[in-house]
Amino acid sequence: MFRGATNLSMDAKGRLAVPAKHRDALFAQCEGNIVLTAHPHSCLLLYPQPAWEPIQAKVMSLSSFDLKLSALQRLLVGHAEDITLDNSGRLLVSPVLRSFAGLDKDVMLVGQGSHFELWNMEAWHKQLQNVVGDIEMPLDLSGFSL
Repeated sequence: MFRGATNLSMDAKGRLAVPAKHRDALFAQCEGNIVLTAHPHSCLLLYPQPAWEPIQAKVMSLSSFDLKLSALQRLLVGHAEDITLDNSGRLLVSPVLRSFAGLDKDVMLVGQGSHFELWNMEAWHKQLQNVVGDIEMPLDLSGFSL
């Protein structure tokens, strides 16, 4: 389970050092082989490679004749990149994905259980303001308590 939000610094080449607790889990789970791809919310998704495969299979099983579905396929699978963490536990974010998510020096790595989201710091803060400023419980969570 990947949990927590961590502020990271990306170097000029697009390299990020994954925090030790997550790096160890990624090496144990998938030998450091991950998939990085675009998300419709203008962030990136980082999946251990074995966890990504069923998602890709599901997305690609959808009809390519449906305009919305084929756009989603282009975004998720078309931008997907296989990456291996280096011996120092760093990952390299390509210029294409950095541009898509507007990533620069300060980024936020956010655990989402099975995967991570990687956000531009300013976009992350806007996301938090939207969540905190407009909390409305979906019907699926009626009766749910924290």
